Amino acid sequence: MVGVADGPVPHAVVRFAAHEAALRHAELRIVHALPLLAPADDHVRSPESAARGAAVVEGVEELVRLQYPDVTVTCALPIGHPAGMLVDLSAEAALVVLGHRGSGGFPRLPLGSVSRQVATHAHCPVVVIRPGRTAHQPHDRVVIGVDVDDVRDEALDLGYAAADRRGAHVDLVYAQDARFPPPAPVGVVPPVFGLLPPGPIEPLPEAGAGHDAACHLLHREVSRFGSRYPRVDADAHMVPGRPADVLVEWARDATLLVVGSRGLTGLRRLLLGSVSAEVLHTAECPVAVVPAPARD
Repeated sequence: MVGVADGPVPHAVVRFAAHEAALRHAELRIVHALPLLAPADDHVRSPESAARGAAVVEGVEELVRLQYPDVTVTCALPIGHPAGMLVDLSAEAALVVLGHRGSGGFPRLPLGSVSRQVATHAHCPVVVIRPGRTAHQPHDRVVIGVDVDDVRDEALDLGYAAADRRGAHVDLVYAQDARFPPPAPVGVVPPVFGLLPPGPIEPLPEAGAGHDAACHLLHREVSRFGSRYPRVDADAHMVPGRPADVLVEWARDATLLVVGSRGLTGLRRLLLGSVSAEVLHTAECPVAVVPAPARD
């Protein structure tokens, strides 16, 4: 499912959604929410907004049919707040794709409200794309952010499946920041990158058992998901630095960055995890936010 707003057709967003639908052999649903004419009545819409919405959807549909003629396209013009409509419809979708309409280049300012709310509350993974920032020729590489204290199979599955469909390489990246001082400016990451070799890993003297445990876990996940996706080559990396900065740097020329939405019962309904929220602001490639499984 791809959500589109008024204005010019977001080509990068639509192309990503259509390409994903083609890879999955799935239907693409184009959704444009129409504003309410009367807030007390959720079925009243103005003729003008309906006409504009229809024109937006028709433009997107034409683009998809021209570039991806084998993809089946359906359209929806629900009435209501865009974020609420997309969240409701996400219960029927495998993936939601949205554009970033936020701070215009100021990474510390809020993400576009619709993208933020949908990424926080959606029932399925959400991909957010910053038009104009994605590399023109991204490398065939999917970066998956791993938190060794809270490994999410859902995020790993999505990342490996995306790589499998594209013939891409997977980089599992764990950022270890416990030994670092307060953060540098957003986007700055120390130029020390550690590719974990396939054999035994010598821990840093000050790292101790925690370093060993993290290395073991990363290798275990590479092995475990390698058996599920035998066509996918993957490497594990432990990188010193702030998690958001490290992931943004590693994914600078990637096809996709995958992060989990971390949050405990109840809180996840209010706030997106800090790392997920920050990479949505700053990453130059598409970012997939994978929701945590529901907890009672």
